[in-house]
Amino acid sequence: MASLEAGFSHDIFVEWATDAKNLVLFTERAQFGTLARMLQADPPPKAVKVTMSKRIPLVGEELIAYEEEQNRIKKEEALKASLIKEEELKASHGADVSMSDPLVIDTSNAKSLPDVVPRGGGCRDILIDGFTPPSTSVAPMFPFYENNSEWDDFGEVINPDDYVIKDEDMNQGAMLVGGDMDGKIDEASASLILDSRPSKVVSSELTVPVKCSLIYMDFEGRSDARSVKSILSHMAPLKLVLVHGTAEATEHLKQHCLKHVCPHVYAPQLEETIDVTSDLCAYKVQLSEKLMSNIIFKKLGENEIAWFDSDVGKTEDEMLTLLPCSTPAPPHKPILVGDLKMADFKQYLADNGVQVEFASGALRCGEYVTIRKVGDASHKGGGAGSQQIVIEGPACEDYYKIREYLYSHFYLL
Repeated sequence: MASLEAGFSHDIFVEWATDAKNLVLFTERAQFGTLARMLQADPPPKAVKVTMSKRIPLVGEELIAYEEEQNRIKKEEALKASLIKEEELKASHGADVSMSDPLVIDTSNAKSLPDVVPRGGGCRDILIDGFTPPSTSVAPMFPFYENNSEWDDFGEVINPDDYVIKDEDMNQGAMLVGGDMDGKIDEASASLILDSRPSKVVSSELTVPVKCSLIYMDFEGRSDARSVKSILSHMAPLKLVLVHGTAEATEHLKQHCLKHVCPHVYAPQLEETIDVTSDLCAYKVQLSEKLMSNIIFKKLGENEIAWFDSDVGKTEDEMLTLLPCSTPAPPHKPILVGDLKMADFKQYLADNGVQVEFASGALRCGEYVTIRKVGDASHKGGGAGSQQIVIEGPACEDYYKIREYLYSHFYLL
C-alpha cells in the first residue's frame, strides 16, 4: 500500500509538490498516520512536514573509529579461522605416529581389503601428493566429496553465499558495461558502481508547500458500507468476525449486524484470541440394509428425500445404527417439501387458464381465491426460514382446483 513515507515516491513528491502544474493521483486509501493519508484529507493540507534522509561518507574521527572496528573484527575472524584449522589438522592426523608422515603408509592390516591392496604385497614408500590420508585408512586413497543437496517443503535449500556478487566481479561487470579496451571507465558507467566507502545516514525535517493537485480515484475494488450490509444480510451467517477496519467503522458494522444479521458478532482487537466454535450435537449413524429396503425416496432437484421412523441401536463396532421400528410408528402430519416462487406459480396458473394477478403482495386467483406467502418475522438476514403458503377463499370449485395446482408444486412426505 502506497504511503509516501520512503523510497522513490517520497523523493519525487518532495520535488513535484511545489509545482502547481503537477498532479498526484491516489488509486487506494492509504493507512492512517502516513503522509499519503494526510494528503487524502478533505480539504488537503497546504503544507506538510517530511523527513529527508541522505547518505554521506564518513570523515575524520568517525572514519578512524569505523576502520579500527573493522580491523578488530577481521583480526578476530582470522584468529577463529586459524584455531579451527589447527583442530581440523589434529583430528586428521590422529594419535597414530606412523600416520603422521604422509609419505609412509602402514599396510599391516591390508590383507582385510583384497580389492584395494594389490596382490603383490604392500604399498610402502608411496609418494602421496596433494592430500593427507585420514588415520582410519589402511591404503592410499584419493579424496571423494559427495555433494548431497538438502531439501525442504519448497525444494532444494539455497545457500545465499553462492549468489553474493564479489567486488572483483562487480568491477569486471562495470568494465564490460562502460569501459574501453584500455580498461578506462567513463563517468556514466562509474556512477553505476556501488560505492563501498563507509557512510552514514543523516535525516533532516523539511516543510514542503503542497501546490500540486491531489486526486483520489477508488481503484481498490472494495465494497461500500451499503453493499457489505446487503451481502451479509443475504448470507445470514450464524457467527460473524469483523477484522481489518477502523474502530468507528467496525463498531458501526457490528451494531448493524447485531440488530439485523445474527446475534453473535465479534470484533477482536490486535493479538486478541476468540473462540467461535459451535456447540452442535452432531452424530454419525449408519442405516441398516433392512431399513433401507423399506424406504421410498422421492427426487427433489438434485437430491432424494424420504420420511421414515426407526429405532436407534449399535453395531458390533459400537457405531450407532438406525433399525426398523419394533412397534408400529405413530402417524405424523404430512409435510410439503419444496420452494414455491410466486412468479413461476402465476405463470403456471395462467398457462392452465386461470385468471391471476398480483395484488398487495398476494396472488389473486379468479374472483374468490387468494394465495400469499407468510414468512417467520423473527428470522434475521432475509434467508429462507420457516415459511407458510396460505390459500384463502370459499369452498368452491375454483378453490379445490387451485389447491390441487398448488400441491403439484410440492412433495408430500
